[in-house]
Amino acid sequence: MDAATTPPAPAPAADYVHGYSPRESRRLGDQADTLARLLHAGTAYPAGSRVLEVGCGVGAQTVHLLRSSPGAHLVAVDRAEESLARARAHVASLVPGARVAWHRADVFDLPFADAAFDHVFVCFVLEHLSDPGRALAGLRRVLRPGGTVTVIEGDHGSVVFHPISAYAQAVIDCQVRLQAAAGGDALLGRRLQPLLAGAGYRGVDVRPRTVYADRNRPGWVDGFTRNTFIAMVRSVREEALAAALITPADWDRGVADLLRTADDGTFHYTFFKAVAVNPPAGRS
Repeated sequence: MDAATTPPAPAPAADYVHGYSPRESRRLGDQADTLARLLHAGTAYPAGSRVLEVGCGVGAQTVHLLRSSPGAHLVAVDRAEESLARARAHVASLVPGARVAWHRADVFDLPFADAAFDHVFVCFVLEHLSDPGRALAGLRRVLRPGGTVTVIEGDHGSVVFHPISAYAQAVIDCQVRLQAAAGGDALLGRRLQPLLAGAGYRGVDVRPRTVYADRNRPGWVDGFTRNTFIAMVRSVREEALAAALITPADWDRGVADLLRTADDGTFHYTFFKAVAVNPPAGRS
């Protein structure tokens, strides 16, 4: 194979800034369960359809895909063998008898035939990739013409909280900056429409899915504000201090102020969910 026909090397994925600890696995599971109705509403695949879940991680979202589409043939891939092992155990414990084909693979080098799937599901993955547009374009190869891709991402720039605190915002900004330094983008949700359109998909439909929590919504306060968002931010404390992004005192005050939004304030965050169609050849 000469240089002119050598395929480009896979683009590197960003490091997963939150790490792979058991605590992070629990947080991902709690997050998926808390947000299941909000994020998975409207997503159900027909019996017999072939569905690819890209970047399944510890299987937190896989459980909900199986429950909403019990007759679909699900294939789940992730590049980390440790995550796949946890995903197998997690799914087996919550959805006994579920049939999932697990594969260790990189999104930039998927080991599947052209048009192998009817649908592709991608949740909280693009934010960790150095080239999300290229990943989306590559997924079109394994998605049949007319098949759909569903993409869900958050956007840390959508955070609004009360009481206002510059220290709390600084802590959130540390997480955003660390993810950017690792090659990812914690603000990616706002980019879904242009990313999908630029990758050649058609009929791109992006809808916001908003979380609002106050003391009258204790389930959201505990499930999202405390155990999802604040827990996620707190996980990067050592990295933020090591990078000299913030002082220990300012970090601790910022976390305390974030916790205050859960105790006697309000918290707002927006996810973005996109559905698009892979057009027939020649129509992209």
